[in-house]
Amino acid sequence: VKTAPFWGLWIMMFINITCGIGVIYSASPLAQESIGLTAAQAAAVVGLMSLFNGLGRIGWASLSDYLGRGNTYMAFFILQIVLFWALPNITSVILFQIVLYTILTCYGGGFATLPAFIGDLFGTKQLGAIHGYVLTAWAMAGLAGPQINAYLRTVTGSYETTLYIFTGCFVVALAVSLMMKVYIARA
Repeated sequence: VKTAPFWGLWIMMFINITCGIGVIYSASPLAQESIGLTAAQAAAVVGLMSLFNGLGRIGWASLSDYLGRGNTYMAFFILQIVLFWALPNITSVILFQIVLYTILTCYGGGFATLPAFIGDLFGTKQLGAIHGYVLTAWAMAGLAGPQINAYLRTVTGSYETTLYIFTGCFVVALAVSLMMKVYIARA
């Protein structure tokens, strides 16, 4: 808890989860507003989100064995910067779903890749305890994501502003992941 890599992981997880939960929270109304789905159609889109969350956990965790954990997190953030920025301007139903489901793979992949990243950084002796401490980011993000979405929706009347703010958050997460990569290389 007293090390920079711990706090780097914590910040990256907090941002990934806050933004991911924010998208989960707003997916149905966003689909109705931006691409004109009915409530029933939007519910079907939301219903498939958990499938991609799960596939992301398997796929990204497996891919991280080849890319390296730091590179995997950087890929999450680069992808999500582009996807969150693009999402409010998409009018195609298929493209909307592809972008939304890709975001959900990154959300799930962040969770699945975390234990291996902790093991790479700190070893496996205290992995369980460190993992528990880092997962406090999940608890905090569970509060922050929906609250930020709800507040900004109330103030602006749409989810577009929220998605742009989340894009900026991912830029911060990418910067943290780059700093971690430099820190790890020096260690």
